[in-house]
Amino acid sequence: MKHEIYLQLAPEKIDLLTRLIEAYNHLGIVSTLDRQKGKVVVRVTPDTYHDVYKILQHLPFPIQIL
Repeated sequence: MKHEIYLQLAPEKIDLLTRLIEAYNHLGIVSTLDRQKGKVVVRVTPDTYHDVYKILQHLPFPIQIL
């Protein structure tokens, strides 16, 4: 099972994404790969992968799961 979820989103939404993931009891850790292109990775555990994936699909801004 994957332990990383790669995303692309508007660069100005990276901080909001980080705060939202932190607000869910730190289900994952967001790391920026390329701020200018809006590429990030969310590192998760096998136990939190499905919960984080579901959260990412319902964010109030568009993202692309890579």
